[in-house]
Amino acid sequence: MGRCPYCDAELSNPVSVESRIIEEIPEPQPVIVTEYKIAHYTCPGCQREVVATDPDCPKEGIFGNNTIAQVAVLKFEERLPHRKIQNVLKRQYGLGICPATILDLTRRASDAVRSEYEEILDSIRGAKVLYVDETSIRVQGKKYWIWAFTTPTETFVVIRKSRGMKVLIEILTRRFTGIIVCDGWKPYAKFTNRIQRCWAHLLRESEDLAEKIAEAAPLHKALRRLYRRLNDALEEDPPPETRRQLWYMARATLRRWMRREYASEKVEKFIGKIENGFEYWFTFVLHSDVEPTNNRAERALREHVVQRKIIGTLRNEKGTSIHERIMTVLTTWAQRGLNSFQMLRLKLRLSG
Repeated sequence: MGRCPYCDAELSNPVSVESRIIEEIPEPQPVIVTEYKIAHYTCPGCQREVVATDPDCPKEGIFGNNTIAQVAVLKFEERLPHRKIQNVLKRQYGLGICPATILDLTRRASDAVRSEYEEILDSIRGAKVLYVDETSIRVQGKKYWIWAFTTPTETFVVIRKSRGMKVLIEILTRRFTGIIVCDGWKPYAKFTNRIQRCWAHLLRESEDLAEKIAEAAPLHKALRRLYRRLNDALEEDPPPETRRQLWYMARATLRRWMRREYASEKVEKFIGKIENGFEYWFTFVLHSDVEPTNNRAERALREHVVQRKIIGTLRNEKGTSIHERIMTVLTTWAQRGLNSFQMLRLKLRLSG
């Protein structure tokens, strides 16, 4: 700077120099077009045709692995509709692509992660503790159910017409021996007796009753007090003997409240729910690796609930399988601290 912007006087040497570091993204980049020469051979031994491959040259289509991975991330992580993805690719890269092709690219991404999808299924089938929840989703305008089976390190997603036990049998098989953390939906108890019922659901329902019905207020306070007492006692990870004593105490406390008489029919109905799940409220007391709530599975479903609001309905069965596979691997990679774009690109290269 040569002159003062205020009085136009000539400036001499600066009295100080300030250092500023600015982070900037590059300007939109043009598409890179690469021609691959694919050699075809005839094997002298078996006379079969052998075709050379390159991991960066997909087996089908004219779009490369980076494009496929970017489309999948924009669709399933950034929640963009196909038209918005089309606009992003045009603006950022000058790439012209139609919505139908975008759908096909997500199909190719889902094909590339099929083996990992099956590996995650095998993993959750062997889980010692599994958090499970389900919520509705529309496919071709009809009501389906999206199920999430999750652990701290992986999440498996399926979409089925049924909300019943046959989905649990299909996904987990009859050989499943782990503990399921879930809400009070009946098929879980029909499938296994190794259950932890969700205390978050229980306390929300008791609080709602307490706000509407006076005689439910002491019950809610007692449940909340018992829950806090157990969590405080378990914070130091006590030995099995102490856990067993806490378990007996908790059951006895809950029984006392169950045996009381209540004038309200709604409170009696709520007590019936507690009684029906009595054997499942305190599994977490005996097992240190079991959480007392199903918040983990609810969080796994939250992204699907948001996408449900955006898309309204999945168009067909092909869309359900794409959604299942890609959301399964993206969620699992996020749990493991992996970069989704890099992982998708790697899977696409390996599948090519």
